[in-house]
Amino acid sequence: MVLLRSILTVGGFTMLSRVLGFVRDILVAAFLGAGPIADAFFIAFKMPNFFRRLFAEGAFNAAFVPLFAAKLTDDGLGPAAQFAAAVLSVMVSFLIVFVTALQIAMPWLMYVFAPGFADDPEKFSLAVELTRITFPYLLFVSLVSLLGGVLNSLGRFAAAAATPVILNLVLIGAMLLATPYLPSPGHSLAWGVAVAGVAQFLWLVYACRREGIALHLPRPRLSPPVRRLLRLMVPGAIGAGVVQINLLVDIVIASLLPTGAISFLYYADRVNQLPLGVVGVAIGTALLPLLSRQLRAGEDGEALNSMNRAIEIALLFTIPGAAALLIIAHPIVSVLFERGAFDAATSLATAQALMAYAIGLPAYVLIKVLASGFFARQDTATPVRIAIVCVAINVVLNLTLIQFLAHVGIALATAISAWINAFLLATCLRRRDQFQTDARLRQRTMRLLAAALGMTAALWGALIFLENLYADGQAGKVIVLAILVVGGLGVYFALAVLFRAATIGDVKSLLGRKKTGDGTPTA
Repeated sequence: MVLLRSILTVGGFTMLSRVLGFVRDILVAAFLGAGPIADAFFIAFKMPNFFRRLFAEGAFNAAFVPLFAAKLTDDGLGPAAQFAAAVLSVMVSFLIVFVTALQIAMPWLMYVFAPGFADDPEKFSLAVELTRITFPYLLFVSLVSLLGGVLNSLGRFAAAAATPVILNLVLIGAMLLATPYLPSPGHSLAWGVAVAGVAQFLWLVYACRREGIALHLPRPRLSPPVRRLLRLMVPGAIGAGVVQINLLVDIVIASLLPTGAISFLYYADRVNQLPLGVVGVAIGTALLPLLSRQLRAGEDGEALNSMNRAIEIALLFTIPGAAALLIIAHPIVSVLFERGAFDAATSLATAQALMAYAIGLPAYVLIKVLASGFFARQDTATPVRIAIVCVAINVVLNLTLIQFLAHVGIALATAISAWINAFLLATCLRRRDQFQTDARLRQRTMRLLAAALGMTAALWGALIFLENLYADGQAGKVIVLAILVVGGLGVYFALAVLFRAATIGDVKSLLGRKKTGDGTPTA
């Protein structure tokens, strides 16, 4: 199965990236904890990523990949490469001006992103300094998004999926090697972010050349194909902007809470990103070009089947992932981060936020799958309207829930609004007769829920049974967590096979490619 193979390729590299990301975050927690330097760096890291998601990952990929795939199918590799080069030239020109302008305006911009820092001049000044160091990352990572879109459209997913690995390796190296020579670990991390952007860009330039695509920079010109891309990007950019405003609201509100709130949410989100990144990013990356090709070829039935199978794969992992995070959030956070400047109180506060985020885990991935159904049809406007509704809901929930739950209310509001977003996307596709669940998906979903319920009961019982070992220092915590993770996975997949939510062949295909009788690899 081509879709599953592509998902496994992206998911495998994403898993490696997440493992290295955990190593990175373990070091960040030990060096920075959840104090003012940590809060300042997390703002500095989030700001270029805010604009990256606004211009690159969301709006740009949603518009560029279907157009590039259509050009590739209709005209061949040469004209498609010329289109990509024209887009690259315009993007570079815009980003140089944009990054320079925001570097100059950074102190004023900080009042928007973290108004709560204004009460602490030292933290405010540090946040401005670190953000100015990290901000050039936006230029290079946006170009990485274009090059990754080209490679993904060619069915080459590995190189682009490996770019987060580069980021994590550079940040780990920066912390370990540069910290003694810089004013703080926050400075070493900020410089690491800037260097990582350059390294990721050079890596994908090399990968494109291997595929016979050497993208040069012609004179920037708004040619008809580029103007069409920009027209498609406008609603997508608005939609991405709405989503990012949603996240910005979270940061702004968290900056008004006591010191540490931003850090609690960051560390919790990092753990939550493991299943979300491995499954959600992999499925979204692999599904969009496949749907674009199928719909371009008039294969509506195959496109519908691809959507159903993508949702099935998403639920296979995210339902048990959400259940497990609700039960063992504290052991996970404690084992990963509780050392150095990251104390027991910080661990508990982070675990509470993780449990709230976990409630929305399946919804986060479903949004990526369902949004591909719009983007593949070059409809970037409908998700915007839905996103606007969800932002309004999230703001109301944020302001309501923080009164009772502090930083946990921010995470819970995010989870609830994500479920509403997924529901509205699915409803809209069904009304247009562009999506409907098939019998296999409906049956397997109920069986997956039963398997996840059984796993949850097993984890709960094991955690109670191993309570004494868990209390026996850090070594005991590591042993207990290992038992819970490995045992939970074993119980879940055993029950999934028993309940026929997945076949043994499905499980085997996740571990590696099978071979047909003629030796052809499949998945």
